[in-house]
Amino acid sequence: MLSLDTEVCVCNSLSIGDIVKCIKENNLTNLEDLLANDISPVGDKCESCIDEGFNNDGINLPMVLSMVKKELV
Repeated sequence: MLSLDTEVCVCNSLSIGDIVKCIKENNLTNLEDLLANDISPVGDKCESCIDEGFNNDGINLPMVLSMVKKELV
């Protein structure tokens, strides 16, 4: 299982836990809403967190959204 401290959006220094909190508090349901939010900007700089993950490890924003939808976090 992944740690909630794992950084996903390295450019904005946001971990899985930070992103999950933003998703839940703001009722974000899709990637477009997450990318457009102004409260906790993600995917607005290098954009690697949207596709392959910063370390090419597949830990990305769609994965975090899926984890929230499946209530795994």
